[in-house]
Amino acid sequence: MIFSMLFQVASFAQEEEILEKESKNEKRKKEAAYKPLDPVAPSRAAFYTSIVPGLGQIYNKKYWKVPLVYAGIGVPIYFWADNQRNYDRYRNEYKNRLQGKIDQTDPTLAGLDEQRLLDGQNFYRKNRDLSVVIAVGFYVLSIVDANVDAHLMQFNVNENLTIQPVIEFDQKSLMQQQQVQYAINVQYRF
Repeated sequence: MIFSMLFQVASFAQEEEILEKESKNEKRKKEAAYKPLDPVAPSRAAFYTSIVPGLGQIYNKKYWKVPLVYAGIGVPIYFWADNQRNYDRYRNEYKNRLQGKIDQTDPTLAGLDEQRLLDGQNFYRKNRDLSVVIAVGFYVLSIVDANVDAHLMQFNVNENLTIQPVIEFDQKSLMQQQQVQYAINVQYRF
C-alpha cells in the first residue's frame, strides 16, 4: 500500500512537470509570434529604396518585387538612351545641312528634307523626355511601395478581427411575394 502511494505521488509530480514544460513551450511560441511594432520600419524601407532601388523590397522580404522595380526603371532608361541616340543623329544631320554638308552614307537621313529632320528631332526629344518621366515615376512608385508594404506588415491580421459576410435568402417571403429578397449578415469579433 505504501508502495502504491509513492508510485501515485511520483506519477503526479511527473504530470506536473510535463504540464509546466508544455505551458513554457506555448509561452515561448506566443512570444516568438509576437512582433512589437517598429514605428521606424516604413521610413527605413523607403530610405533603403531611395538609396538603392529594390533594397526596401528586400528589407520587407518581398523578393519577387525586385525584378519588377528594375524592369520598371530599366526599360525607360533603355528607351531614353535609344531616343537620345536618334535625337543626336537627327540634330547632327540638321546642323550639317545648315552648313551645306550632305551625308550620303546614312540612307535613312539622306532622303529627308530639313523640315522632316526637325520633326524627327522633336519626336525623339519628346520621347526621351517622356522616358525620363516614366523612369522617375517608377522610382518614386518603388519608394512608395516599400513604405506602404512596411506599414501593412505591421497590420494586425488576426482571426478575431475578421469580418465574415454571409448572403441569406429569405425563403418565407419568397413564397409569399414571389420576389427574391437579399440580406447581408456581417459578423465581427474583437
